Amino acid sequence: MSTVLINGIQLSYQEAGAGPLVLLIMGSGNPGRVWRTYQVPALVRAGFRVATFDNRGITPAEESSAEITLEDLVADSAALIEYLGAPAHIVGTSLGALVAQELALAHPGLIDHAVLLATAGRPHPMLLATTAGRAALHDSGVRLPAQYSAAVEAALHLSPRTLADSAQAQQWLDTFEFAASVPTTAGVRAQLGIDHSRNRLADYERITRPSLIIGFSDDQLAPPLYCREVAAAIPGARYVEIEGCGHLGYLERPAEVNRVLIDFLSGR
Repeated sequence: MSTVLINGIQLSYQEAGAGPLVLLIMGSGNPGRVWRTYQVPALVRAGFRVATFDNRGITPAEESSAEITLEDLVADSAALIEYLGAPAHIVGTSLGALVAQELALAHPGLIDHAVLLATAGRPHPMLLATTAGRAALHDSGVRLPAQYSAAVEAALHLSPRTLADSAQAQQWLDTFEFAASVPTTAGVRAQLGIDHSRNRLADYERITRPSLIIGFSDDQLAPPLYCREVAAAIPGARYVEIEGCGHLGYLERPAEVNRVLIDFLSGR
C-alpha cells in the first residue's frame, strides 16, 4: 500500500500489473481493496496496469470527515490519474460510477475509456432513502443487531437468485454480519452526506469519451432503467445488462462482468 498527498489529504492506493492504466473507483463506504478479489487479477492477466485506491472518507483519509462532496471525489480521482500517468481507463461502481461519469465530463483529456457499473443520471428514491436512513441511524447512535443488519443489506444488494441458494446466501450473510459489527466511521458518515438529488442526464450528453454502462438485472438501488438512461444520454455509449445479480453484480457475477469489461477496454 502506498500513499500520496492529493488535494490536501493522504490517499492510499495500490498498483498491480503492467500496460495501459486502469483506475478502479469504489462505491460508498467501501475500500478500494474490494476490487482486488475479482477485477484486479482479471485485468492484470489481460495486460493492464491496475490501480485501486480508497476514496476520501475511507480510513486512513479521516482528515476529510467533516464534509465530502462529489466534486471532491472527482478532483481526487483526476489528481491521482495525473500522478500515476494519464490517460487512464476508468471503471466505477455505484458512487464510484457517478464519480467516473463526472470525471469523464470535466476532465476528458485524462480519460481513455469509461466503464460505469450500477449507475444513474438522476436520483432514485430507494437510493436516497437508503442513504438517508443510514445517516440517520449513525446520527441517532442507533446500532441495529448485526444479524438483522446483514439480512437487510443482503436483501438490498443481492439478487433473489443468489439468495435462493442457501450456501451462497449464508456466505453473504456472514460477510454482511461481520461488516455490520464495525462501527460507521466519521469519514463514511461524511460520504453518506454527498448530494444525490441532481438530475445530470442532460449534462452527460457532453461526455465525449468512449463509454460502457453495465446494468444488473435485479439491482434495486440503480435499476437497469436508470443505467439505460445514462447510456442513452452519452453519445455512442454501449449498454450491457448482466442477468441474475443485484447492486453488487461485480461480486455476484464476476466472470461475466470481467469478460464484458475487458473486451471493451481491449477494443473488442
